Amino acid sequence: MSTTLGASRPDQAAYMLRAAAGGAGRAYKQELLDLLDVRPGQTVLDVGCGPGTDLPALADRVGASGTVIGVDRDPAMLAEARRRTDGLPAVEIREADAHALPVDPGTADRAKIDRVLMHVADPAAVLAQLHLATRPGALIGLAEPDWDTLAVDAEDLGTSRAFTRYTTSDVVRNATIGRSLARHAEQAGFVVETVLATTPVFRDFQDADHTLGLGRNMQQAIKDGHIDEARGRRWFAALSEGPFFASFTLVSVICSR
Repeated sequence: MSTTLGASRPDQAAYMLRAAAGGAGRAYKQELLDLLDVRPGQTVLDVGCGPGTDLPALADRVGASGTVIGVDRDPAMLAEARRRTDGLPAVEIREADAHALPVDPGTADRAKIDRVLMHVADPAAVLAQLHLATRPGALIGLAEPDWDTLAVDAEDLGTSRAFTRYTTSDVVRNATIGRSLARHAEQAGFVVETVLATTPVFRDFQDADHTLGLGRNMQQAIKDGHIDEARGRRWFAALSEGPFFASFTLVSVICSR
């Protein structure tokens, strides 16, 4: 892989599928699904289902008598989700914004939102919609990163810190939603049952560059005047030479309705 800054932004469906397939992605997703305790015959709502990463596993758990509703607003994501779930009659794909969920009140026995609240305009409004869409006694799984905890090892620690600050302030809309996830859930009327923090670790530079956007976000930080160009390019080139380490904290919350 070239160490030239400014690689084009990856196809979002492919990006999400690759991130989910990595070791860290598989581990927390499996834990989240296990804690949701999805059972045969239930209705499960996957808000921001993206390319349908989790829909087949949810369909397997609800069985022939259950329903899985995947909601996303991106037509490209929905097209991939439909492709991945073709032949799974339990799965319904619906195009809508998370702020206006296309389900009747009290529809879902289980629901999940995975790395979606960090992007939305109003996380509280989305959780209020989720509260309306779920039944009393329902279980809800939430998972969000806290990008303020992004740590990238480099001899130039100052540039690593500047990169994290830029990611938090300019790249991700709600960059610290992970740390406040339990508070938001309680304020939406849910009862928080479990809070977990995991730390995805990246030892491979190319995987980290793909998932964390090291090159493309550094280029934007340089363009916006947050980081000196020569310094940013030296930092990125040094990272590519290895050995490499980066991590961040991902918070998962299980709550009940």
